[in-house]
Amino acid sequence: MSTFKELGLNQDLINAINDLGFETPSEVQQKAIPTLLSEDRDLVALAQTGTGKTAAFGFPMLQNINIKSRTTQGLILSPTRELCLQITNELKLYGKYCKGLNVVAIYGGASITEQAKQVKKGAQIIVATPGRMKDMISRNMVDISKIEYSVLDEADEMLNMGFHEDITDILSHTPHDKSTWLFSATMPKEVASIARNFMYDPIEITVGNRNESTSQVSHEYYLVNGRDRYLALKRLADANPDIFSVVFCRTKRDTQKIAEKLIEDGYSAGALHGDLSQNQRDLVMKSFRNKQIQMLVATDVAARGIDVDDITHVINYQLPDEIETYTHRSGRTGRAGKTGVSMVIVAKSEVRKIKSIERIIKKSFEKKDIPSGMEICEVQLMSLANKMHNTEINHEIDAFLESINELFVDTSKNELIKKFFSVEFSRFYDYYKNAKDLTVSDTKESGGRESSGDETRYFINVGRKDGYDWMSLKDFLKEVLELGRDDVFKVDVKDSFSFFNTDKSIEKKVLDFFTDFKYNGRFVNVEITENKGGGRRRDKGGRGRRRNDDKRSRRRSSDSGKRGDRRSRRSSSPKSDRRRSGSGSDRPRRSRRK
Repeated sequence: MSTFKELGLNQDLINAINDLGFETPSEVQQKAIPTLLSEDRDLVALAQTGTGKTAAFGFPMLQNINIKSRTTQGLILSPTRELCLQITNELKLYGKYCKGLNVVAIYGGASITEQAKQVKKGAQIIVATPGRMKDMISRNMVDISKIEYSVLDEADEMLNMGFHEDITDILSHTPHDKSTWLFSATMPKEVASIARNFMYDPIEITVGNRNESTSQVSHEYYLVNGRDRYLALKRLADANPDIFSVVFCRTKRDTQKIAEKLIEDGYSAGALHGDLSQNQRDLVMKSFRNKQIQMLVATDVAARGIDVDDITHVINYQLPDEIETYTHRSGRTGRAGKTGVSMVIVAKSEVRKIKSIERIIKKSFEKKDIPSGMEICEVQLMSLANKMHNTEINHEIDAFLESINELFVDTSKNELIKKFFSVEFSRFYDYYKNAKDLTVSDTKESGGRESSGDETRYFINVGRKDGYDWMSLKDFLKEVLELGRDDVFKVDVKDSFSFFNTDKSIEKKVLDFFTDFKYNGRFVNVEITENKGGGRRRDKGGRGRRRNDDKRSRRRSSDSGKRGDRRSRRSSSPKSDRRRSGSGSDRPRRSRRK
């Protein structure tokens, strides 16, 4: 079916579609709309973010409900306030010719009494976040006992955010004979569980393969040393002068820190994470949509619900903990028929994750080198030349041409061009002319690190009983010591103690930091050990030596508290603001981009 009219939509909706400029329905719309119009059936639709899912369930719901009734007939649950408002606004646009239609958004961070008033006026459709919806149900502010249609939009994201219990409770207040439509980008076991428990014999439609990335997005990865991750980020930005991107970090702290460093270095950047107030989030998103922010640094949770069609790049500053989350990240670009690029900055220990992601998204990554300084200079120079060539002439300067011509009367055309471009170009050239190569070889991709022979092995008195595995302990050490991810390696976690390695050059820093270091009321003891280490695998032929060394380590672990009591006590936190000297900046300060 090549047109919306052929899908079976009525004239009111067709008129709105024409006003919006929609021409050809997307694949998920072609599959879902005729089915939902012709049958009162439950449906599971698997499709990537940005493929037109809102219209796929919005048009059938608008056509099926009774506009003349003031009873709530449709409920749409979405994971975030931003997505809730976006769906509400789109439904209002789709139903602009449906006289009497009332669509109400229910979400946190706004007046609950005002939202209740809007519902009581007669809301045929409610779009809500799970938390606020559950709250209003418990206060008897909303009645969903007679709804005919329920939609779980971005179901996998809602469950990842911990809304399983809320969704279960909300759906328990709805009729058993309603139609439930579940839309999701991926199909983890939690989503399958919802489908089994709350849906009867659902029709399943899939756009592409499950978890597969859209064909509009290309995938690249850049291999660097952990300590050069931020420098690599800036070079990727400089190599793409017109970048309009979302940069993903794993933690709120890293998100804020990276955004602040980018702003300090002259980029138009902003942070989006859970510690921001709702007003701050709104201001950041407004600036991003208006392209006053070119690089939005965000956590996965905060970025859910971002619906901006013109994002050119997604940059994975750090890979997510859950590999499936990468699908959602890359789905922020390549939307509405446009192409996009998903970039990943990785250290050697993370290359194996790239292989895992490739298997899930069924797409191959292209390994690329971080651009050199001279490559960036060339790109920036040609970008400036193109902007200059395409700039419309402002004839208001005509009155000053005579004075300007007198100033350059003895300057040739070539000299004038060189002078003009040198104003902007010299800053980049002076900065990048001696810039080091950030790309590293990937000759070893086992997740370990080649031994330099000049490294130190440490014992630390925390282990699995303290809630650590090798990855979380590595993250903890990296954070408290302010090190790059590759600076801590060969992490080996036991029940009550662990081992790890660093280069010998930072041995003093490690030992000094953990002198009288206290965490959660307990002293964390770090000592140099004779155990040379071998990563998480056992050393071949070395079981006896490792066993003896482990016994000595257990004694040190049990004695560490006694030794700590004799120390001068000083309480610290693993998230203390200890700072390294120098920022490792790879770029001169510059005026912010307009």
